[in-house]
Amino acid sequence: MTAEDKTIALFSTRVRQLIIQYENLKKENADLRSKLDERDGRIKKMETTLSATQKNFENLKTARMLEVSDGDLEAAKAKLNKLIRSVNKCITLLSEK
Repeated sequence: MTAEDKTIALFSTRVRQLIIQYENLKKENADLRSKLDERDGRIKKMETTLSATQKNFENLKTARMLEVSDGDLEAAKAKLNKLIRSVNKCITLLSEK
């Protein structure tokens, strides 16, 4: 075997190794892209869920504020009715004199 034959054999061996390494990297790249696409899908799903949850939270806060306001409204109505009764009693007492 001559020096040229050894060089060609070494070169062809290196080329085969590079081809095998290239195929392995290509497969790894495809796997990583697949995982990336899967994660992107999960992120979009979580963003949608987050958006819906935030909307529900805002609705709940609004409902809670209205509930408190209704309670305050009822208390205000009760106080107003008590004042009206008190004024009516005063008017009645003044009219009797």
